[in-house]
Amino acid sequence: MARRQVILGMFGTQIDAGTGPGRWEKWRPTVALGMHEHWQVDRMELLVDEAKFGKHADVAVADLAQVSPETQVRRHDLALADPWDFEGVYAALHDFLRDYAFQPEEEDYFVHITTGTHVTQICWFALTESRHFPGKLLQTSPPRTQAGGNPGSFTVIDLDLSRYDRIAQRFAQRKLTDRELLKNGIATRNAGFNRMIEQIETVATRSRAPMLLMGPTGAGKSQLARRVFELKAARHQLPGRFVEVNCATLRGDGAMSTLFGHIKGAYTGAVGDRPGLLRSAHRGLLFLDEIGELGLDEQAMLLRALEEKRFLPVGSDKEVESDFQLIAGTNRDLDVAVAAGRFRDDLLARLNLWTYRLPGLAERREDIEPNLDFELERWSREQHQRVAFNREARARYVTFAAGPEALWAGNFRDLGASVQRLATLAEAGRIQVAQVDEEIARLRRQWQGGVAPSRLEALLGERYAALDRFDRVQLEDVVALCTRCKSMSQAGRELFAVSRGQRASTNDADRLRKYLARFGLDWETVREA
Repeated sequence: MARRQVILGMFGTQIDAGTGPGRWEKWRPTVALGMHEHWQVDRMELLVDEAKFGKHADVAVADLAQVSPETQVRRHDLALADPWDFEGVYAALHDFLRDYAFQPEEEDYFVHITTGTHVTQICWFALTESRHFPGKLLQTSPPRTQAGGNPGSFTVIDLDLSRYDRIAQRFAQRKLTDRELLKNGIATRNAGFNRMIEQIETVATRSRAPMLLMGPTGAGKSQLARRVFELKAARHQLPGRFVEVNCATLRGDGAMSTLFGHIKGAYTGAVGDRPGLLRSAHRGLLFLDEIGELGLDEQAMLLRALEEKRFLPVGSDKEVESDFQLIAGTNRDLDVAVAAGRFRDDLLARLNLWTYRLPGLAERREDIEPNLDFELERWSREQHQRVAFNREARARYVTFAAGPEALWAGNFRDLGASVQRLATLAEAGRIQVAQVDEEIARLRRQWQGGVAPSRLEALLGERYAALDRFDRVQLEDVVALCTRCKSMSQAGRELFAVSRGQRASTNDADRLRKYLARFGLDWETVREA
């Protein structure tokens, strides 16, 4: 037995209406539903405001019976106080569907979304997508020419079709693409950093509130701010520019002028008007790095610009407007700065809605290897020359870079500079072990403040990196004492002075010789060093 075809729809108060003979030359979507040769409508559930449009509906129902006598029409009185009120329309349609006796085992249901206001159409869609209506959407369209007997066309939209799943998959893929953009395309392995990026992606696409990025110098605050701008610009949320300034470079009277602009003659040397960075960022994104370095006067002006989108340029008595989104960066603890009176608590409260701390490279050691690949690929792309590590050199560099000895004081700036040095010095596009050893020594000196390698590091060479910290500290003390003593016996007596009285043998020199031999050292070598 064939399943019955049932259509629910609103009576179109304008497009379905008509009383004279000329109505047959007009496309009326409800009547046209019964005029399609290859689709039989068994029942029409017609929602009508009977008090206002009952007489018009009488004509349309009679005409539908004439063109499709096999279609049963059931009318339901639905009076909407305001057909453009979303809450009222949704509630009325929801209650109707709740009370309707659906028989999905025997009937196929369609909701006609062509008639009714746009609000009604949106509500039908929402109720169908949420399965309050167990059927499909039906969209009808008029013929190209208004001619009697032409029913136009119709389209059935099934929100459960696989293509809808593909739309959902495309949405999910878009979110993944957005997050990769924020991560610079680097496959990070740090779970905490990835969770932070996921939330930043959500906030960036849904909010224009200020954002505060905290973290040490070189952690990537500036790059992340620019990626947020690119993400929002790609979604047509920010048609303006990306404007960046390091507040640590703003000093004295020039700070006000740089940020808020000035008018001609505002001060000596102001030979023309200057718009300022806030106005340059209108409808765009302003990134103020090291915001903790701003003076208190600039902070007060910035707060007003954030809250009112208006401010006074230097020397002007006429306010200007700028509607920008702000991302601030800092490597300082702003709460401490507030307590010390160096930062305004009301400005911090305005910035502190979305605060994220970017971890330094030393806190993301599992991400060093993918960032190493990223930096090497970037250098190769910029220089149009392919460079790669040989296997042993790469293993040695990664072991050092991801180990506890690597401080990465400058974070990703240090890593980028290190890769640039290695790539520049590579012979025939290959980074060799010798280069890696030189670079590791350079990084150690850099993190020690530029001083020469320690005595122990000079003695052991490559073996120094293989020492546990415990052994390193102990051996450094032993070597330092040996260099002060004139003989091995003297060094042994000082090293083992406490325990020598508890032993039968007091050959402290032999005991020292054996200890040094554990690390491949002897007395003569240590003394020469």
